[in-house]
Amino acid sequence: MNIASLFRRLRAQLPMGALLAVATPIAVANVQALAPCRLPGIESQLMCGTVDRALDESKPQGKRINVKFAVLPSVARNKLPDPVILFAGGPGQSGLKLGSTASALFARLKNRRDVIVFDQRGVGQSMGLGCASDPRESLSTASDMGRLSADMVACKTKLKAKHGLSEEHFTHFTTIESSRDVDAIRAALGVEQFNLVGGSYGTRAALDYQRQFPTRVRRMVLDGVAPPDMVLPPATETDAQAALDAVFKACEARPACNARYPKLSDALKTALDRLPISHEVVHPVTLQREKVTLTRAGMTNAIRLPMYSPAHAQALPFAITQAAAGDFGPWLGLGGSMGSGTSEMAWGMHFSVICAEDFPRIDSVAASTSPVFAGVFTKLYRDVCAQWPQAAVAPEFFQIKVATQPVLVFSGGADPVTPSRHGERVTKALGPLARHVVVSEAGHGIMAVGCARDVIFQFVNAKTDDAALAVDAQCLSKIPRPLAYSVPLPSPIRLAASSPAASGVSP
Repeated sequence: MNIASLFRRLRAQLPMGALLAVATPIAVANVQALAPCRLPGIESQLMCGTVDRALDESKPQGKRINVKFAVLPSVARNKLPDPVILFAGGPGQSGLKLGSTASALFARLKNRRDVIVFDQRGVGQSMGLGCASDPRESLSTASDMGRLSADMVACKTKLKAKHGLSEEHFTHFTTIESSRDVDAIRAALGVEQFNLVGGSYGTRAALDYQRQFPTRVRRMVLDGVAPPDMVLPPATETDAQAALDAVFKACEARPACNARYPKLSDALKTALDRLPISHEVVHPVTLQREKVTLTRAGMTNAIRLPMYSPAHAQALPFAITQAAAGDFGPWLGLGGSMGSGTSEMAWGMHFSVICAEDFPRIDSVAASTSPVFAGVFTKLYRDVCAQWPQAAVAPEFFQIKVATQPVLVFSGGADPVTPSRHGERVTKALGPLARHVVVSEAGHGIMAVGCARDVIFQFVNAKTDDAALAVDAQCLSKIPRPLAYSVPLPSPIRLAASSPAASGVSP
């Protein structure tokens, strides 16, 4: 069973470069919680610790969980007392594996402040709810999304045996409980306040920590806001369509692009009408040639994934035009290029969160009317959540609390999953101490774009709240939209059959 391969076309992580950092040991109040350690991509020694937590707080004598964290120590002898803590995305992404990324992004902050990364409960080294994948499994099997629900049930069975879990235990991997784990980390380190930085789902986690522990927050940075009352996956379908429309509109507005790739909407319809269809590909591990069936669900997601990054999205006009002419190779290549890294996502934790926090409200929001994406992801989550244990989430979780400390909110104007409409609404709810910066031509994730890391440094490092909110972010307004690819790329993949009937699969 290859859960990772199956989900390669469901989600994508933002790739960010990593640099090596130099760190020195630190002194904290509870040194018993820490021990020297190493993280991939960082040459110097760090300090790692765990907090021992009840999986279910109402049963302190019951099942326990160790939540693992790492401290990237400040290089200064006289460091500042308020560390930066990073909330990873997903849900299901390992914070510890983002250590080298955090070290690079927050290099200036790390001169005077410690930086903390952690694996949320259910992720990585904190009782990770992920299933091992077989990289040699056939692509036909791995890409069969109809197997999703059954595969996740099988995954859950394995996780029960591995960690000694019951069905009820799976309801204790929510964002609310993770926030309390984070405050246990704070207490273990003897820290009074954190500077919170969250990306994507990590913004939901940061907002909940701020809701539960407002006095423990000094500053907060939210990058690509996924608010607690956002309902996935219908929102994903709506936002992906808006991002795709923007790609087409940008091409129409540029004479050279419009001349080379005219009527992109018609070309996309032509390409989608070819599906399902048989395609011959080379397995990336075994190097054996295989025939796979391309479906509408899989291929529409292969459109969505490149839009996380505008540089990749600008290859969509070429890929769509080629597919309309019968060559799906560039389209497949684009989708695959954005799926790297998802094999390490903790999908069990992902569904424990989404099936509890989003799925119960799925019928209370308007269904997506996207002509391309409507219903594609909703069906997948309905199938899994129907068989996944669901926690009862307290109503107050969905309420955004007015901030008592400065908040800097980033949104990418071309983001297909957490666009500025979410950031705008959350900024308003947070109140006068929140500021929204929209980078009009950026995709999903702003922290690694242009001068963003310097803006974050100035915001966190400012001595007063007024100075923090007055930080100059004009440098981000100069980020341009990349030009559409105009040089035809060689395609290693050609159609094995040119009609749905030839594939032997009904639409």
